[in-house]
Amino acid sequence: MHFRQVGIGLRVGVLLALLFALAGWAGPGVAASEPVRIYVHYDTGWGNSLSIRGDSAPLSWNAGRPMTWTSGNVWVWEAPSTLSSFEFKPLINDTTWSTGGNYKVTAATPRSVHIYPFFGAPQGRTVTLTGFYSPQLNNRRDITLYLPPSYGENPAKRYPVLYMHDGQNLFDARTAFGGVEWQVDETLDRLIGQGTVRETIVVGINNTADRISEYTPTTDPQYGGGNANTYLDFVQQTLKPYIDTHYRAFSGAPDTLMTGSSLGGLLSCYAGWTRGTVYGAVGCMSSSFWWSSEAFTHTVQAYQGKKPERFYLDAGGNNDGATETIHFRDALIADGYTSGTDLQYVYDPAGAHNESSWARRLPAVLQYLLPAGAEIRTG
Repeated sequence: MHFRQVGIGLRVGVLLALLFALAGWAGPGVAASEPVRIYVHYDTGWGNSLSIRGDSAPLSWNAGRPMTWTSGNVWVWEAPSTLSSFEFKPLINDTTWSTGGNYKVTAATPRSVHIYPFFGAPQGRTVTLTGFYSPQLNNRRDITLYLPPSYGENPAKRYPVLYMHDGQNLFDARTAFGGVEWQVDETLDRLIGQGTVRETIVVGINNTADRISEYTPTTDPQYGGGNANTYLDFVQQTLKPYIDTHYRAFSGAPDTLMTGSSLGGLLSCYAGWTRGTVYGAVGCMSSSFWWSSEAFTHTVQAYQGKKPERFYLDAGGNNDGATETIHFRDALIADGYTSGTDLQYVYDPAGAHNESSWARRLPAVLQYLLPAGAEIRTG
């Protein structure tokens, strides 16, 4: 190669480098710095505006930066490209803070952030669907829904759905076993107000006289049962489509959850294991893994593989099936689950097999199934 050609090549290289620099391109393997755009979906009403405050300049907690209104009741604020990790909250007229915790953006957060806040009291409400019919089981039962605090205030927002068994024990002491309820609505109101869990729709499914049969996946020589698949067909094929159609629910597996206790805990784990395309995470409290000589645990042990679902397990120290729960936990670990990530196990030394223990541990279940960081969406 002649020296003249080398010189031309060098000049072309310098020119290309300059062009890439002007275009903001940093070369192969180096990500370009993109600004974070915050989209707040909320109808402020005529004459009101939104601002944003945060913990990193140019944001501050003392005075808001104005957001720009766009069509569809969406407000936008674009951070400078140097600001990639920060916490923030929107305010109405720079005076009324959104309810709940701070929203958090990290370097791993997509650069388009969509939030659906509310500004009222953190208090949801319950609605009862009386005599809801199951064609699969040929019976009827009441279904009690918890609609989260923002449900009436922010019609742009959609919600994950948590299906819970033994619904008559969840919300009302007058219908709960032994007169002790789980306080699901009060607990969610408190945790949502603190910003530690996502807002969610809860579907409380009352049990029936056929509870043992409906909640068990196999037949036990002493107690019978074994009709769980038909019950889960009812939830998946009849109840879930109704909820997805009549309420502002996310329908995908990552936002569809299930939890229960005792036989309801066994049933929830069975649903998560066998219907992973429906349920993204399950909570199994004081689960009756002893059923049919731990048949379900043996099934999980024999699988030798990992499914994508997340599992929460717990047990108390007072005759609450802790040994069998540990067997099931260890079977999941052997299949590839990792404690602290896609598997959470909680041991409650003082816990017993009763409603008050489940009510006390409910916050741990909700915080695992519905982590607050998922309130930020990418679209």
